[in-house]
Amino acid sequence: MLRAHLDPAALAAAVDVDVKTVTRWLAGRVPHQRTRLAVADALGETEADLWPQTRPDQAPGAEATAEVVAAYAHRADIPHQVWAALLTGATTRIDLLGYAYPFLLELLPTTMQLISDKASNGARVRLAFADPDCPHVAERDALEQIGGTLPGRIRNALNFCEPLHRVPGVEIGLHTVHLYNSVFRFDHQMIVTPHLYRARGYQHPALHLRELSPHGIFAAHADQFEQIWQTTTAYPGETR
Repeated sequence: MLRAHLDPAALAAAVDVDVKTVTRWLAGRVPHQRTRLAVADALGETEADLWPQTRPDQAPGAEATAEVVAAYAHRADIPHQVWAALLTGATTRIDLLGYAYPFLLELLPTTMQLISDKASNGARVRLAFADPDCPHVAERDALEQIGGTLPGRIRNALNFCEPLHRVPGVEIGLHTVHLYNSVFRFDHQMIVTPHLYRARGYQHPALHLRELSPHGIFAAHADQFEQIWQTTTAYPGETR
Protein backbone atom coordinates (compact mmCIF):
# COMPACT_ATOMS: atom_id res chain seq x y z
CA MET A 1 0.00 0.00 0.00
CA LEU A 2 2.87 2.36 0.74
CA ARG A 3 4.49 1.64 -2.61
CA ALA A 4 1.15 2.24 -4.34
CA HIS A 5 0.61 5.45 -2.34
CA LEU A 6 -2.73 4.18 -1.04
CA ASP A 7 -4.04 4.54 2.49
CA PRO A 8 -6.86 2.26 3.76
CA ALA A 9 -9.57 4.65 2.60
CA ALA A 10 -8.12 4.93 -0.90
CA LEU A 11 -7.71 1.17 -1.24
CA ALA A 12 -11.27 0.65 0.01
CA ALA A 13 -12.54 3.03 -2.64
CA ALA A 14 -10.44 1.38 -5.35
CA VAL A 15 -11.92 -2.09 -4.71
CA ASP A 16 -15.39 -0.93 -3.63
CA VAL A 17 -15.41 -2.08 0.00
CA ASP A 18 -15.82 -0.37 3.35
CA VAL A 19 -12.67 1.03 4.94
CA LYS A 20 -13.34 -1.16 7.99
CA THR A 21 -12.96 -4.17 5.71
CA VAL A 22 -9.48 -3.01 4.69
CA THR A 23 -8.64 -2.58 8.37
CA ARG A 24 -9.63 -6.20 8.97
CA TRP A 25 -7.39 -7.30 6.08
CA LEU A 26 -4.48 -5.44 7.63
CA ALA A 27 -5.18 -7.26 10.89
CA GLY A 28 -4.83 -10.61 9.10
CA ARG A 29 -8.21 -11.51 7.61
CA VAL A 30 -8.00 -12.96 4.10
CA PRO A 31 -10.49 -11.56 1.52
CA HIS A 32 -12.51 -13.69 -0.89
CA GLN A 33 -10.67 -14.59 -4.09
CA ARG A 34 -12.47 -12.05 -6.33
CA THR A 35 -11.59 -9.28 -3.88
CA ARG A 36 -8.01 -10.54 -3.54
CA LEU A 37 -7.60 -10.24 -7.30
CA ALA A 38 -8.98 -6.69 -7.26
CA VAL A 39 -6.66 -5.68 -4.42
CA ALA A 40 -3.67 -7.23 -6.18
CA ASP A 41 -4.52 -5.31 -9.34
CA ALA A 42 -4.91 -2.04 -7.41
CA LEU A 43 -1.57 -2.51 -5.66
CA GLY A 44 0.36 -3.78 -8.67
CA GLU A 45 1.21 -7.00 -6.82
CA THR A 46 0.32 -10.66 -7.25
CA GLU A 47 -2.29 -12.47 -5.19
CA ALA A 48 0.32 -15.07 -4.23
CA ASP A 49 2.72 -12.45 -2.86
CA LEU A 50 0.01 -10.64 -0.88
CA TRP A 51 -1.59 -13.79 0.56
CA PRO A 52 0.84 -16.73 0.17
CA GLN A 53 -1.28 -18.78 2.59
CA THR A 54 -3.98 -19.04 -0.08
CA ARG A 55 -1.68 -20.93 -2.47
CA PRO A 56 -2.53 -24.63 -2.70
CA ASP A 57 1.18 -25.44 -3.04
CA GLN A 58 1.84 -24.06 0.46
CA ALA A 59 -0.15 -26.79 2.23
CA PRO A 60 1.68 -29.54 4.15
CA GLY A 61 3.17 -32.07 1.76
CA ALA A 62 2.57 -29.94 -1.35
CA GLU A 63 5.22 -28.99 -3.85
CA ALA A 64 7.23 -26.09 -2.46
CA THR A 65 8.96 -24.85 -5.60
CA ALA A 66 7.33 -21.43 -5.24
CA GLU A 67 9.83 -20.77 -2.44
CA VAL A 68 12.74 -21.15 -4.85
CA VAL A 69 13.63 -17.69 -6.12
CA ALA A 70 16.63 -18.91 -8.09
CA ALA A 71 18.86 -21.96 -8.46
CA TYR A 72 22.56 -21.79 -9.30
CA ALA A 73 24.84 -24.58 -10.50
CA HIS A 74 27.59 -23.19 -8.27
CA ARG A 75 27.66 -20.83 -5.31
CA ALA A 76 30.21 -18.78 -7.23
CA ASP A 77 27.53 -18.07 -9.85
CA ILE A 78 25.45 -16.02 -7.42
CA PRO A 79 25.89 -12.36 -8.42
CA HIS A 80 27.68 -10.17 -5.90
CA GLN A 81 24.75 -7.78 -5.90
CA VAL A 82 22.39 -10.55 -4.74
CA TRP A 83 24.53 -11.24 -1.67
CA ALA A 84 24.92 -7.51 -1.02
CA ALA A 85 21.16 -6.90 -1.31
CA LEU A 86 20.39 -9.74 1.11
CA LEU A 87 22.89 -8.49 3.68
CA THR A 88 22.05 -4.81 3.47
CA GLY A 89 18.31 -5.46 3.33
CA ALA A 90 18.10 -7.61 6.47
CA THR A 91 16.53 -5.79 9.42
CA THR A 92 15.48 -8.40 11.99
CA ARG A 93 17.55 -11.56 11.58
CA ILE A 94 20.85 -12.76 10.16
CA ASP A 95 21.65 -16.46 10.70
CA LEU A 96 24.80 -17.84 9.07
CA LEU A 97 25.87 -21.48 9.27
CA GLY A 98 28.83 -23.11 7.59
CA TYR A 99 32.44 -24.10 8.10
CA ALA A 100 34.17 -20.76 7.48
CA TYR A 101 32.40 -18.67 4.72
CA PRO A 102 35.07 -15.90 4.55
CA PHE A 103 33.65 -14.78 1.20
CA LEU A 104 30.55 -13.49 2.99
CA LEU A 105 32.45 -11.74 5.77
CA GLU A 106 34.49 -9.92 3.13
CA LEU A 107 31.50 -9.17 0.92
CA LEU A 108 31.68 -5.41 1.50
CA PRO A 109 34.44 -3.20 2.93
CA THR A 110 32.03 -2.31 5.75
CA THR A 111 30.51 -5.74 6.42
CA MET A 112 31.47 -5.87 10.10
CA GLN A 113 30.22 -2.34 10.75
CA LEU A 114 27.04 -3.07 8.82
CA ILE A 115 26.32 -6.16 10.93
CA SER A 116 27.13 -4.23 14.10
CA ASP A 117 24.75 -1.43 13.16
CA LYS A 118 21.95 -3.87 12.37
CA ALA A 119 22.38 -5.56 15.75
CA SER A 120 22.38 -2.17 17.47
CA ASN A 121 19.08 -1.42 15.72
CA GLY A 122 17.47 -4.58 17.08
CA ALA A 123 18.39 -7.33 14.61
CA ARG A 124 19.41 -10.71 16.00
CA VAL A 125 22.67 -11.93 14.48
CA ARG A 126 23.93 -15.50 14.94
CA LEU A 127 27.12 -16.67 13.24
CA ALA A 128 27.89 -20.39 13.48
CA PHE A 129 31.34 -21.60 12.44
CA ALA A 130 32.87 -25.06 12.69
CA ASP A 131 35.20 -25.66 15.61
CA PRO A 132 38.57 -25.69 13.79
CA ASP A 133 39.87 -28.45 16.08
CA CYS A 134 36.94 -30.86 15.69
CA PRO A 135 37.25 -34.10 13.67
CA HIS A 136 34.59 -33.07 11.17
CA VAL A 137 36.73 -30.14 10.02
CA ALA A 138 39.61 -32.49 9.21
CA GLU A 139 37.18 -34.74 7.38
CA ARG A 140 35.71 -31.84 5.39
CA ASP A 141 39.20 -30.63 4.56
CA ALA A 142 40.03 -34.06 3.15
CA LEU A 143 36.76 -34.28 1.21
CA GLU A 144 37.37 -30.90 -0.42
CA GLN A 145 41.05 -31.75 -0.99
CA ILE A 146 42.27 -28.39 0.29
CA GLY A 147 45.47 -29.59 1.89
CA GLY A 148 44.86 -28.97 5.57
CA THR A 149 43.95 -25.31 5.14
CA LEU A 150 40.36 -25.38 6.43
CA PRO A 151 41.21 -24.97 10.16
CA GLY A 152 43.25 -21.89 9.29
CA ARG A 153 40.44 -20.46 7.17
CA ILE A 154 38.04 -20.87 10.08
CA ARG A 155 40.44 -19.18 12.50
CA ASN A 156 40.89 -16.34 10.02
CA ALA A 157 37.11 -15.92 9.78
CA LEU A 158 36.81 -15.88 13.58
CA ASN A 159 39.56 -13.27 13.78
CA PHE A 160 37.74 -11.23 11.15
CA CYS A 161 34.67 -11.19 13.43
CA GLU A 162 36.60 -9.81 16.41
CA PRO A 163 34.89 -6.36 16.16
CA LEU A 164 31.56 -8.09 16.82
CA HIS A 165 32.54 -9.77 20.10
CA ARG A 166 31.17 -7.03 22.33
CA VAL A 167 28.19 -5.99 20.23
CA PRO A 168 24.83 -6.69 21.94
CA GLY A 169 22.63 -8.78 19.70
CA VAL A 170 25.51 -10.58 17.98
CA GLU A 171 26.28 -14.18 18.94
CA ILE A 172 29.11 -16.29 17.55
CA GLY A 173 29.09 -20.03 18.11
CA LEU A 174 31.28 -23.02 17.24
CA HIS A 175 29.67 -26.27 16.14
CA THR A 176 31.10 -29.77 15.79
CA VAL A 177 28.45 -31.05 13.37
CA HIS A 178 29.13 -32.70 10.04
CA LEU A 179 27.26 -30.31 7.74
CA TYR A 180 25.40 -31.47 4.65
CA ASN A 181 24.70 -27.90 3.58
CA SER A 182 25.43 -24.32 4.58
CA VAL A 183 22.62 -21.93 5.45
CA PHE A 184 22.75 -18.16 5.09
CA ARG A 185 19.52 -16.54 6.27
CA PHE A 186 18.59 -12.86 5.94
CA ASP A 187 15.11 -12.18 7.38
CA HIS A 188 12.70 -14.12 5.15
CA GLN A 189 15.23 -14.99 2.45
CA MET A 190 17.98 -17.57 2.48
CA ILE A 191 20.82 -19.04 0.44
CA VAL A 192 21.32 -22.79 0.93
CA THR A 193 24.32 -24.61 -0.51
CA PRO A 194 24.14 -28.44 -0.49
CA HIS A 195 27.61 -29.93 -0.03
CA LEU A 196 28.84 -32.22 -2.80
CA TYR A 197 31.45 -34.93 -2.40
CA ARG A 198 34.94 -33.73 -3.39
CA ALA A 199 33.64 -30.26 -4.33
CA ARG A 200 34.94 -27.07 -2.75
CA GLY A 201 32.63 -24.49 -1.24
CA TYR A 202 32.35 -22.23 -4.26
CA GLN A 203 31.58 -25.24 -6.47
CA HIS A 204 28.52 -26.37 -4.50
CA PRO A 205 25.10 -25.69 -6.04
CA ALA A 206 22.99 -23.01 -4.36
CA LEU A 207 19.31 -22.26 -3.86
CA HIS A 208 17.94 -18.79 -3.18
CA LEU A 209 14.81 -19.28 -1.06
CA ARG A 210 12.07 -16.99 0.23
CA GLU A 211 9.79 -17.94 3.10
CA LEU A 212 6.18 -18.45 2.06
CA SER A 213 4.96 -21.34 4.19
CA PRO A 214 5.66 -23.03 7.53
CA HIS A 215 5.75 -26.31 5.58
CA GLY A 216 8.22 -25.39 2.84
CA ILE A 217 11.89 -25.76 2.00
CA PHE A 218 12.72 -22.52 3.80
CA ALA A 219 11.22 -23.72 7.08
CA ALA A 220 13.08 -27.03 6.85
CA HIS A 221 16.44 -25.31 6.57
CA ALA A 222 15.55 -22.69 9.18
CA ASP A 223 14.82 -25.56 11.57
CA GLN A 224 18.15 -27.13 10.69
CA PHE A 225 19.90 -23.93 11.70
CA GLU A 226 18.05 -23.87 15.03
CA GLN A 227 18.89 -27.50 15.75
CA ILE A 228 22.59 -26.99 15.08
CA TRP A 229 22.70 -23.65 16.88
CA GLN A 230 21.57 -25.37 20.07
CA THR A 231 24.73 -27.50 19.93
CA THR A 232 27.18 -24.62 19.58
CA THR A 233 29.54 -23.30 22.20
CA ALA A 234 30.04 -19.56 22.52
CA TYR A 235 33.06 -17.89 20.94
CA PRO A 236 34.76 -16.31 22.79
CA GLY A 237 33.47 -18.28 25.77
CA GLU A 238 32.48 -15.30 27.89
CA THR A 239 30.19 -13.69 25.29
CA ARG A 240 27.20 -16.01 25.73
